[in-house]
Amino acid sequence: MSIFCDVVLPVPLDRAFTYKLKSEDDPPVGGRVVVPFRNEKLTGVVTRLHDEPPPVEARLIVAVLDQEPILTAELMELAAWIAQYYMAPLGEVLRTMLPLMAEVRRSISYRISETGQAILFEGAQQGSSRRSRRSPDEQDIEYTVLDYLSDGQTARSGTLRRATGATAELLTSMLRKKWLLRETEAAPRDARRLLRYAVLVPDVRPPKLNENQLAILAELAGAGGALPVPALRRLELPTTTLSTLVKRGLVTLEDRPAAFHLSGASGPNIAHVLNTAQQAALENIVATLDGHAFGASLLHGVTGSGKTAVYLAAMQHARLAGRSAILLVPEIGLTPAMAGQLHGCFGSSVALLHSALTPDERAEQWYRIRRGEARIVVGTRSAIFAPAVNLGLIIVDEEHDTSYKQEEIPRYHARDVAVMRAKISAATIVLGSATPSLESWRNAETGKYSLVEMKERVNQRPLPVVDLVDMRYEFQQTGQESLFSRALVEQTRATLDRGEQAIILLNRRGYSFAVLCRACGEKLQCENCAIALTHHKPIIPGDPHAAAVNPSGQRLKCHYCGYVKTVPKRCPKCESEHLFYLGAGSQQGEERLQELFPQARIGRMDRDTIRNRFDMEYLLARLHGGQINLLVGTQMIAKGHDIHGVTFVGVVGADHALGLPDFRAAERVFQLLTQVSGRAGRGDLPGSVLVQSYYPEHYAIQCAATHDYRAFVKKEMQYRKWMHYPPYGVLANIIIQSPRLEEAAGWATSLGKCFAGMPLEHVRVLGPASAPIVRIKRIYRFHLLLKATQRQALARTLRAGLAQAEEMGIPRRNLIVDVDAVNLM
Repeated sequence: MSIFCDVVLPVPLDRAFTYKLKSEDDPPVGGRVVVPFRNEKLTGVVTRLHDEPPPVEARLIVAVLDQEPILTAELMELAAWIAQYYMAPLGEVLRTMLPLMAEVRRSISYRISETGQAILFEGAQQGSSRRSRRSPDEQDIEYTVLDYLSDGQTARSGTLRRATGATAELLTSMLRKKWLLRETEAAPRDARRLLRYAVLVPDVRPPKLNENQLAILAELAGAGGALPVPALRRLELPTTTLSTLVKRGLVTLEDRPAAFHLSGASGPNIAHVLNTAQQAALENIVATLDGHAFGASLLHGVTGSGKTAVYLAAMQHARLAGRSAILLVPEIGLTPAMAGQLHGCFGSSVALLHSALTPDERAEQWYRIRRGEARIVVGTRSAIFAPAVNLGLIIVDEEHDTSYKQEEIPRYHARDVAVMRAKISAATIVLGSATPSLESWRNAETGKYSLVEMKERVNQRPLPVVDLVDMRYEFQQTGQESLFSRALVEQTRATLDRGEQAIILLNRRGYSFAVLCRACGEKLQCENCAIALTHHKPIIPGDPHAAAVNPSGQRLKCHYCGYVKTVPKRCPKCESEHLFYLGAGSQQGEERLQELFPQARIGRMDRDTIRNRFDMEYLLARLHGGQINLLVGTQMIAKGHDIHGVTFVGVVGADHALGLPDFRAAERVFQLLTQVSGRAGRGDLPGSVLVQSYYPEHYAIQCAATHDYRAFVKKEMQYRKWMHYPPYGVLANIIIQSPRLEEAAGWATSLGKCFAGMPLEHVRVLGPASAPIVRIKRIYRFHLLLKATQRQALARTLRAGLAQAEEMGIPRRNLIVDVDAVNLM
């Protein structure tokens, strides 16, 4: 029996920690344990058992959560690769891979520090003479908290807040000032989702009962002898009635597993008879799958070519062969329809994994997959870590989508992780898209992936005709700036008059995306972020989301940190009344369309109306059912939705992204235009698209209008090759951040000098410079961009830079390394 174990923890430190084992419980390698770390109890994963004592006294583990490895050897190997490739601590990677926080009950307690005792004593002696940003009332609450904890005992967070009136933000502030110390406790918890049922006891002769008791017995008998207790509440009877029946032995109470709501959306029917192109694509995938060896295919199919039918057929083949399959989709909004289709094909063997599930639901689905009960897994990027048994097939739908890149540590790209997992598991991976990323296309050109193409829509349906409207010429003709061109209004009206459906893409949230003062030019910015606040009008009365927002007034909102304030009547800088609302978002688009088409049944799809998966299911059900005939929204409407009634798509303002400081700007505009154009004409009627643009001559817009992916690739690849950008080079973005501007700037300067002094080979360092958005959530940000011609050279340089940063005393949590960065803002 071993004496010590090495444990990796979800902290920003690239190392394992050694703990002493309890004599009665030996955890497995790959199993979870609860251990003390500073003043907290954290859940970690055991990586090694040994008898080598550490240089300092080892602390005892608190609890063993698993008696067998929770992660397979393949997943542990994948975690090690992610940690090495993306320069992320292994503990942070494993926390991302294990959606099992529901199995650990965490509690937070506070106690007073020595500094807090001194402040309390000083206040008692002299009163509050300290300079503070806090109001007098808040200062009083701070002293109340210190007084409550003055005996030195700990107090639970909830108890402390109820007793003193302190907010979570105020307690966090007191922690920063070192007046308080925080301690966390962690203990195992039963995460099973159970529902209490009332069960009728058979063959019991009932005694004399009152009317309420007879009503419950009749309800149970009519339901087959059992009903969930919450369902009995609709009878509006006293709760004591059921308790009495239980005491008299007529009814028993049982805890049964709660049903899981997979999807309320059925999705369109997928034809089981494949056409020639679909069959050829399937045969390519099946040949690799049957070989039980790693193989990667890039499935390039135009929008509406029937890629989903190929996915389902390939997954069915894997399932019949006794193997599991994982299907990744880029957005939670796409999971309802896809899950509905999969459930129709595979029944209860489908599992769903994404961040909108509750912790208990995620844990339940994870264990179903691990036990082999669910061989088909569908979900967003984190579903790539599903513990699928005998994994045979991974499909990444819309593989070009930037949503597959995680923007928190570990900053992995699910598409690339999926390729590596397939390689480790000797599985087949299919990357599908109508607009593949240039990196994937390059891999297909060089032979790393096999290229499978589907060049025509199913049933020989034509691709939509795309017309361009030059908004510069429109302004010259009308003499006024308008959100919608005359042609767009006319075509939308004609579509609605024919009884068909239309979609308008307006890729901005809110009503207006900036508020300016006409007198002094001041832009109303977020208090926490260096970004303009977005103007939102009140939710329209009668809207199902109206209850979530105070409809009494307009508001300004930051979409980065969530800060909200009311719209001022005067400029906060110069007191002028002349505030100008710049630009138009999807909310204003909805309002204008309602004015233009008062009889239209308009819906809106953006982050303000779609807050969870049920909102998306409800909206899509109305769209498929014809209750909505005009849909306006952001890029959410462009991603994979198959609505056969849509025959016209209008695109407004999508070309503003061409001006962003991002080398991928043209690629993203082309992909967005192509994807949203593909929503038109997917049914029996042909479709048409109208794109409004101030840059109609740009090659990205021209190629999107002619559905010519190869022409776009040829042009864009030239620029990438000249500038050594991916796929002709590799890059990483290093972000240095701190709440203090001087500290962040100083660290960035020091790290820049460090790289300048290195003998760099095949690597070029740009910066340091302030990030395009220099402050987010009150954190100042500077960055360095590293470009390299060789992956190994980039990795060596990054490791050397991290080592130098550690020597210079730059905390690891203040340094973000984003390998293969997608977002450079």
